[in-house]
Formats: sequence, structure tokens, C-alpha cells
Amino acid sequence: MTGMGTLAVTGAAGNIGSVVRRALRGEVARLVLLDRVPVRAETENEEVHVVDLRDADAVESALAGADRVLHLGGVPDEAPLPQLLEANVLGTHHVLEAARRTGIGRVVLASSNRVTGFYPAGHRTAPHEPVRPDGLYGVSKAAVEALGRLYADKFGLSVICLRIGSFEDAPTERRHLATWLSPRDTVGHVRAALTAPPSTRFATVYAVSGNTRRFWELPDPAVLDYSPVDDAERHAGGVPGADEPADPGSPQAGPYALPEFTLKHLRP
Repeated sequence: MTGMGTLAVTGAAGNIGSVVRRALRGEVARLVLLDRVPVRAETENEEVHVVDLRDADAVESALAGADRVLHLGGVPDEAPLPQLLEANVLGTHHVLEAARRTGIGRVVLASSNRVTGFYPAGHRTAPHEPVRPDGLYGVSKAAVEALGRLYADKFGLSVICLRIGSFEDAPTERRHLATWLSPRDTVGHVRAALTAPPSTRFATVYAVSGNTRRFWELPDPAVLDYSPVDDAERHAGGVPGADEPADPGSPQAGPYALPEFTLKHLRP
């Protein structure tokens, strides 16, 4: 099946990129893989590029001819703000600019649940609620979403932002019982976002498994037609502290919301 045409994936060497690559390469005519580290082509329809997302010309050259882009590249955790702005915000701008200039039909941006990490654990958060980032990384992803919205509204790009949960093979800590995103559900969310109707001009959704204890609303089928199939609760027996009562007033971000998590990236 090659219904998706040419798909480009930035951050293809990362954990999520590697899983999506294996799952979707049989569903596309051509798979263009971008990363700042070398990636080896494994099938005839794969094409690889070593690209620094800060290089706008290199990004546009690598993305030329793509029908869809899955943008996963960037700094994946808390870091000094200048580093996050350069890798995450400027890099996303270059991807969106390349899409605008070359006529790419759909851009899926990897956002994060960390854009709303300060909502309390007892609150079921919806994508339309104001952002409450739990750190500098969350701020950078809020900016990524804002760029996506701008390019959708101003230039007519079709952009879907996935607020990715805790991507793990299985949950290993108590917070994961709410935030876990399984590899299988990762592929499901990504596939649905890439193939959503062209009439979907802009959307932001939480990419999370169907966890009984989840903090976030699952996607509205009218916006993203995917229903998660995994639930972290099935793994609760092996998670330390799973039976301890949760504090509904504590931040959803858990330790990421602590001042110490960000202070080490600020000037003393």
C-alpha cells in the first residue's frame, strides 16, 4: 500500500522515529529520513539525509517532493532556553517554511504533554485549554504549536500537533499509569494524523494510550479518527507505588514541575 505517497520524517534516528519508520515504510511510495546523525537506508524506498534542522536550505532541499512530513526532530527534554529555541522553535519554523515553499500537503508536529504539565492531576485536560508549561521544554513546544497554528491560518497549511505522552515499551513508574503512550498507539496516532482529511486545517490532540488513569482527553474522532488500544492499567502490577493514593492537586508533570528541574538550566 502506498496511499501516503512520499513521507518525510525528521528525527528519524530517535526512539519514536525508529518505531514509526518500521511501521509505515510499507505504506508509502517513498520514505525520506532526516536526522543530524547518519541513518542507513534499509529498504529500496528509503532515502536518507544528514540534516541539521537549523539549516533552512538543507531542510528545504531534503523535503522537496514530499507529500507529508512528520516532524519529530529537536531537543527532547529540558535544556537551556537558547538551545531549545534554536533546535525546537527555529527548526520547526524551517520545516514549516519548507512545507509552504514546496507545497507539502500535511505537516504533523511532535508537541508534548509538557505544554500543560501544571494542570492538576485530578483535572482531565482538553486540547483547547490554555497552555501551562511545566518548564522551558514545554515553553518551546507551546511555541511549536503556535507556529503550526500561524502557518495553518496565514498560509493554508494543514497542520496537526500531537501532544505526545510518555513513550515507553511499558510503563515503569506511577506517573506512566496516566501518561503512557505505547509503541502501538504511537503508530496509530501518527498514521491517523498523517492521513486525516485535507479539510483538517489545524488540530491539537493528546497522543496517549487509553489509560484508565489518564490526565488528558482522548482525540475527538471527528478531529483524529483513532481510538487507542492499550491501557497502562494492565501493567500496574509491575509498577512500584501503583496502589498508593494519588494527590489530585499535584501537577500532572510530577517531578518535571519542580523548580530544581529547570534551575539547573538557568544562570546561577
